[in-house]
Amino acid sequence: MSGDSLAPPNDDNLFSDISDLIERARTRVASQVNSELVLLYWTIGKRIQDEVLGGERGAYGQEVVRRLADRLTQAYGRGYGQRNLERMVRFASAFPDWDIASPLASQLTWTNITLILAIEEEPKRDFYLAMCAHERWSKRTLRSKIDDKLYERTLAARGGDDDLEEEIAYLRETGVMTADLAFRDPYVLDFLGLDAVHSEAQLERAILDEMQRFLLELGTDFCFVARQKRIVVDDQDYYLDLLFYHRGMKCLVAIELKTRHLQPGDKSQVELYLRWLDRYERLPGEEPPVGLILCAKKGPQQTELLGLDHGEIRAAQYLTASVREEMQRRLSAAVGALPQDD
Repeated sequence: MSGDSLAPPNDDNLFSDISDLIERARTRVASQVNSELVLLYWTIGKRIQDEVLGGERGAYGQEVVRRLADRLTQAYGRGYGQRNLERMVRFASAFPDWDIASPLASQLTWTNITLILAIEEEPKRDFYLAMCAHERWSKRTLRSKIDDKLYERTLAARGGDDDLEEEIAYLRETGVMTADLAFRDPYVLDFLGLDAVHSEAQLERAILDEMQRFLLELGTDFCFVARQKRIVVDDQDYYLDLLFYHRGMKCLVAIELKTRHLQPGDKSQVELYLRWLDRYERLPGEEPPVGLILCAKKGPQQTELLGLDHGEIRAAQYLTASVREEMQRRLSAAVGALPQDD
């Protein structure tokens, strides 16, 4: 058979395959460049901290840093100005051992590191470092998570900071997220564009229309499985609003939507769904399913008495306005409730 009889290659497939090779190579190169850049910045910060600002040299050290920044800027550009040198020092001070800092070089961009280093409280800073590295947040996403008080909401969902540092360390070492880290309270769904008064059908439809942003709010380990999952018990049909799978916890996650105040019967409803999912949908190697009741309002005493602040079923409030707007509303309401002087 002559070479002329061979079928010509498919142009689209050839283009797609080569494009994929190029994109993967670009990703590897960008990752390598970022790692080298973070290493460089840490080394610069460490050198300045040890040789210029350490011990009793701090009094004149700032002037040395200013002069150094001027010369570096002239030679290498704005990235080596005094403000960025100070960030490098802060980075090296926060992580004096490169063995601890080095994983960040492959997981976080320098921009994300500088955003997180601006956080004063160490536990809060460690939380965002671990979560950002695990979920690969962009600069915009990280800024949004900080502005929307993700750390504070995670604390609220778990009732305090007990064992949080241990769970963050576990996440950093193993890449596995616990349920207490995965769930938060409240969830900020301001991107849904819902009116103040809306139905469960409207809430579900809005979530489906904005699934990508909803998953970003839930966490990147969540994977969408189904809506209105049909569950048959004693020939009676029930429908679970939303069903997800969490890769880190290795379990199904049933989410029931309530556009009203949390009620005791909600727990029994989700318990039925979980027992059914455990029997008929759970695959070998998976953990038992867990549930989330996403409601418009809930009281802390009722949530505690029902045991919905921990365990296999949790209740969380959702907000259709941003956290900042909600905090301002509550502050205004609190001020308005104060007694007024005559």
